[in-house]
Amino acid sequence: MSAQITARERPPAKATPAKTSPAEGTMTVPVSRDARFRDWTGPAHNPAAPPPYVAPPPVQPGLPAQRKRGLFLSLVVLVLLPVLAAAAYLYLAAQDKYVSQAGFTVRQEEGGAAADLLGGMSQLFGNSGAGHADLLFEYLRSQELVRRIDAELDLRAHYSRFWQQDPLFSIPPDGSVNQLTRFWRQVLRVSFDRNTGLLLLELRANDPQYAQTIARAVVAESERMINQLNAQARRDRMQIASADLVAAESRLRAAREALAEFRVSTQIVDPDADIQGRMGVLNNLQQQLAQGMIEHDMLTLITDDSDPRMRQAKRRIDAIQTRIAQERSSFTSHDATLAETDYPRLIARYESLRADQEMAEQSYSAAIRAQDMARSNAERQSLYLALFIPPTLSDEPGYPIRPLILGLVALFSLLIWAFGVLAWYSLRDRN
Repeated sequence: MSAQITARERPPAKATPAKTSPAEGTMTVPVSRDARFRDWTGPAHNPAAPPPYVAPPPVQPGLPAQRKRGLFLSLVVLVLLPVLAAAAYLYLAAQDKYVSQAGFTVRQEEGGAAADLLGGMSQLFGNSGAGHADLLFEYLRSQELVRRIDAELDLRAHYSRFWQQDPLFSIPPDGSVNQLTRFWRQVLRVSFDRNTGLLLLELRANDPQYAQTIARAVVAESERMINQLNAQARRDRMQIASADLVAAESRLRAAREALAEFRVSTQIVDPDADIQGRMGVLNNLQQQLAQGMIEHDMLTLITDDSDPRMRQAKRRIDAIQTRIAQERSSFTSHDATLAETDYPRLIARYESLRADQEMAEQSYSAAIRAQDMARSNAERQSLYLALFIPPTLSDEPGYPIRPLILGLVALFSLLIWAFGVLAWYSLRDRN
């Protein structure tokens, strides 16, 4: 059973002022609570109620035609025109470049007397061939090489031949040496593997024969540099060996002079031999003492102490013992030699001088062998350039790679345009 609510039981509804929409300029009539109730209860109870108002869907604002034209114009200016200009330049003005390739490495001769003497120490300190390859890599990109090849083959005239037609891939005829060097680093591409020491170079020129000629000139200059390094290394080795030999001679001479001065001051040629002589005298006295004591004991058996032979044997024994004591004391007395020193210190000084002389003699012998080895190495080439790819002759142009350049120009132009549009709309929405 549903409850019926009459108008008498409801409190009077409050009137709500009408509101005007500033955007649409229309007046919205407020609906009272009684009217909403009547709409809910149905038309049977509210026969005069109007039908409910249904608002139309909002209209999406369209992109203005002026803005569309601006986006299209910016796309044409920032993307289409650069691509068309690059294509026109690449296919109408850019000149074909031919490539000549060459590959070589720097090798160092190993083995022989040098390797036997060093005992494999070159493996410990590394191979110097890789270091020479580093020097050659830097030399190939240097201004000195550009000057030499330009003086021989006139690089400036060749690469400035199409300057009026193709300024991007050419150099001006009156360009400086620095400009020529920078352009040389563009037409000469060198790849260097430090682990293997291999150098691969790629030369670009307007015709294939000239590219091959430049590549041959670069190889010849590389060989000249390696030969120059060989000559310098030979000079350095000979100078070092000669200086070591002179120092060893001076050291040996000083050691021998010190030993001679010692012999003059002590008047002992060989302290070891002198001591051996003294030890021989002492041993002889020991034998004589033993013999005298045996004779004294034999006389004791056949005679008494009053016998003159007993007294003579006893005096002989006493004399021998006194001499033995004097000989033994002479080894430790400070005035045993003319240098007023004892034999232990004399022997220590002599041994020190002998050790210095022996070390000086060994150093002198090693210096002589090092000089002979340096002279032997100077007669042969220890560094040489191993060419494993001779300069090639190209039958078709390799540069410029027109599709790749056009693709890069289109990609970067499109990115610049997209970033510009996004930045413009971001600033517009913020303002």
